[in-house]
Amino acid sequence: MIVVLSGTNRPESNTRRVTGHLSELYSELKIRHEILDLATLPAGVFEPASYGEKPAGFRPFADAVLSASGLHIVTPEYNGGMPGVLKYFIDLLKFPESFDRKPVCFTGLAAGMWGALRPVEQLQAIFAYRNAHLFPERVFIPGIGNQLDAQGRLRDAELVGRLRRQAEGFAAFVARLKP
Repeated sequence: MIVVLSGTNRPESNTRRVTGHLSELYSELKIRHEILDLATLPAGVFEPASYGEKPAGFRPFADAVLSASGLHIVTPEYNGGMPGVLKYFIDLLKFPESFDRKPVCFTGLAAGMWGALRPVEQLQAIFAYRNAHLFPERVFIPGIGNQLDAQGRLRDAELVGRLRRQAEGFAAFVARLKP
């Protein structure tokens, strides 16, 4: 099962819209997946004591990552980096087993012209440190505000095609790395 991670907790985020679009593409490709949305993290997880003892509500999130055959991360760019909640989420997960030898894929989106290149590169460094297998085909979506229609759907067929190819390629990558 591929877990598609919506990497922000911002309400009504464009990240969630792109994550939903990716979920539809995985469904069309008949690839088993689930969405993990950081906007649904339980409030108790933000207590300083959570670094030690995780609240019970965090367990489904940790279990989803641990049991995933691959992790497809969708991240926005906030102030030149990844959202703090995404880094915090990564920090709360078990070390080293959460990402050790796990295939990981990245899609970035931003209001700016680089489409979250910086946060994706930051995440690649973190996941390389955690011994994950990095899928090399990243997709960047610049000018996200102009890429979505009034219903939050991606307008550009070429971009949707790139996301489809990324999803297909990542699913094949995950299958090749299966033990």
